[in-house]
Amino acid sequence: MWGLVPLFWPLLKPAGAIEILAHRMVWSLAFVGLALLALRRWGWIRELVRSPRKLALITVAAAVITVNWGLYIWSVNTGHVVEASLGYFINPLVTIALGVLVLQERLRPAQWAAVGIGFAAVLVLAVGYGRPPWISLTLAFSFALYGLVKKKVNIGGLESLAAETAVQFLPALGYLVWLGTQGTLAFGGHGAGHTVLLAATGIVTAVPLVCFGAAAIRVPLSTLGLLQYLAPTFQFLLGILYFHEAMPPERWAGFSLVWLALTILTWDALRTARRSRAAVEKAKATAAETGPATAAEPPVPTPSAQPGR
Repeated sequence: MWGLVPLFWPLLKPAGAIEILAHRMVWSLAFVGLALLALRRWGWIRELVRSPRKLALITVAAAVITVNWGLYIWSVNTGHVVEASLGYFINPLVTIALGVLVLQERLRPAQWAAVGIGFAAVLVLAVGYGRPPWISLTLAFSFALYGLVKKKVNIGGLESLAAETAVQFLPALGYLVWLGTQGTLAFGGHGAGHTVLLAATGIVTAVPLVCFGAAAIRVPLSTLGLLQYLAPTFQFLLGILYFHEAMPPERWAGFSLVWLALTILTWDALRTARRSRAAVEKAKATAAETGPATAAEPPVPTPSAQPGR
C-alpha cells in the first residue's frame, strides 16, 4: 500500500499539496478516533497527559511527520516520484547515522562501509541533479528523526498516530476554514467523487500503519526490515514506468551506489541475526547440559549478539 500510494495523490488535484496535507491530518484523526472507540482503547490518554516529556515528544513527532507528509505529497504531484523514492531508500542509512550521532551507538565495519557508500551516492546524485537531492535528504532525515522520537515516546502505533493527528488537527482545520473563507477550498467544489477521495486520505494514512503495527509483532525483525524496501522499490518503478520520469546515467550511478549500500547493510543484519540466534541456542544447550542450578543463571551475551552496539 505504501508503495502504491503515489497513484493516489494525483487523484486529489486540483487541491494543492498543503490542502491535501490538511485533509490528511483532519481525516486521519477522525478515522483513528473511530478505530480507538471501537477497540475501547482510551487508557493511554490519561498516562500521556500526565507526562509533559511525552507530550513534548509527540508534538515534535507531529511537526516532523508534517514536513515528511507535506513534502512527499508535493513531490508526487510535481513529478519528483523517483527522487522521493530515493529518500526512503537512504532512510535506513540516515537512521544508522542518527544512532551514532544521537544515541552514541557503535557501528560494525559493514555498517560504516554502507554509510560511506551512501554518502558517496549522495555526492554522485548531487552532481547529476546539479544540486543536492534535497527532496530525498529531507524525506530521509525527517522520517529517521520521526522514528527516533517515536522510539523515545514508546506507545502503540494507532495510539501514537491519534496523538500526533490531535496535535495537527486544529492548525489543519483552521487552514481549511481559511481556504473556505478565501473561496479557494477544493473540498466540495469538484464533485462528490473528489470530496470522497479527500476524505479517504485518513484511510490511506491509517490502514497501512495499522497493518505495519500488526506485522511488527508477528514477523521476524530481519524479514520486516527487508519488506520495508518494497515501498521505495514500487515508488521507483512507478516513477520510471508510469510517470515516465527521466533517469540519466549519473542518476542510475547514484541509485546503484545506494542499492549497493543497502545490500551490504542487509547482508550484515542477516549475518548478525543468524549469529545471535546461534549464540542463544548454544547458551540454551549449555544450560540444559549443566543442570537446573546453572540453567537458572542468565547467559552472558556475546558481542555478536548485540547488533549495533
